[in-house]
Amino acid sequence: MLYVMLIHWVADFLCQSRWMAENKSSHLGALSAHVGTYTAVLGVCCLPLLGFFPGVEFAVANGVLHFVVDFITSRITSYFYKRQNMHAFFATVGFDQYLHFVCLWMTFYYFYAG
Repeated sequence: MLYVMLIHWVADFLCQSRWMAENKSSHLGALSAHVGTYTAVLGVCCLPLLGFFPGVEFAVANGVLHFVVDFITSRITSYFYKRQNMHAFFATVGFDQYLHFVCLWMTFYYFYAG
């Protein structure tokens, strides 16, 4: 699971371009590009751990969940950022990561440990 969390960080932060980050709250194309990149990185990196079919299923399931979470949280963070409410902005970013970790943990358990 520690490996999955590291891959999440790489896929969600390091592989997200500035354009994706700044536009995913208002443009489905930017959100889709972010989630597509996230899913691809997660999938490629988890194939050796989970095997081909479980790895693909794990990545796709988390891609869908990531889209849903970011669709909601990116709009909330954008709202707070525009109003310079930085406490609420960072609290929402933290909660977004919590939701991603819960999704990863639950799907990892389902596809790998279950």
